[in-house]
Amino acid sequence: MARALSSALVLALLAATAVAFAITEGAKLERSPIYGTTVQTPEFSPNGHAVPVALFSFRLRGHERAEVWMENGDGKRVRTLLQPRSFKSGARVSLVWDGLDDDGTLVPDGDYKPVVKLERSHRTIVLPNQIRLDTVPPRIFVRRPQYPILSPDGDHHGDVFRVAYRVSEPAHAILYVAGKQVEFTRSQKLTGVLVWNGKLRKGSEYRAAPPGRYVLSVAAQDRAGNQSKPYPFAIAQVRYVALGRNRIVVGPKQRFAVRVSTDAPTVQWQLHGRSGTQRRGTLRFIAPAKKGVYQLYVIVRNHAARATVVVR
Repeated sequence: MARALSSALVLALLAATAVAFAITEGAKLERSPIYGTTVQTPEFSPNGHAVPVALFSFRLRGHERAEVWMENGDGKRVRTLLQPRSFKSGARVSLVWDGLDDDGTLVPDGDYKPVVKLERSHRTIVLPNQIRLDTVPPRIFVRRPQYPILSPDGDHHGDVFRVAYRVSEPAHAILYVAGKQVEFTRSQKLTGVLVWNGKLRKGSEYRAAPPGRYVLSVAAQDRAGNQSKPYPFAIAQVRYVALGRNRIVVGPKQRFAVRVSTDAPTVQWQLHGRSGTQRRGTLRFIAPAKKGVYQLYVIVRNHAARATVVVR
């Protein structure tokens, strides 16, 4: 008799287990009443230069009356985004959150999740898509101070300036020249190299910068759109060709020299109908035979420097 009761008990337990398993499997096969969830801005900042709000949406599989709110990492409701409202089957519900709570106060930085309450289905679903609120700008670091010299004349000598950087979090690096943005990196990496090709935008085109000195500054923009304030780190000099002196006094047929500063390996020169080519560095000439005032031109591609030669 005891053995029969024991066998009956085992069979009952097996039957109950099978029923529970069937219920569980059925629940797994049951389609969720919410589908097609998309989050356009998984990270955002109300102070950001990108989209300053969180945008997300989802579809309802059946006719529902839905309520939506945002909750923090502790499961506390911080902002009601949608009061209970009826939607048709297949309707897409699109919502916006600006990072404020129900009192209009900006909530602390952190991860938040949308919660959907479906009154007809008697279900409350926490969407798995986290939305991060981040209001702290990234920090970018470069070596400073620097004093580069460029000559963006296309001869592949000193045409560009490169500077390595690192940031405190994955972010776009931004380079400014004379207060104007010249580079915004495509990728958001912790390290990289910024490049200035010596050109500035004029209208719809980029042209080689005129000779002179330019202040270079850097900034960074993170995934949430926070952008740090630019800070200067270098003074770049754009120089194509320059002479060590712009006035030379010499006697007739006397030899004289002048220092040329350029990154081109050779330069062309013209003086009183004569011309030639010399290597960069110290240029050597013979003054004209007659007394007078003459102009010496030293040329590198499309750029030239001039010095006045006084023969007396």
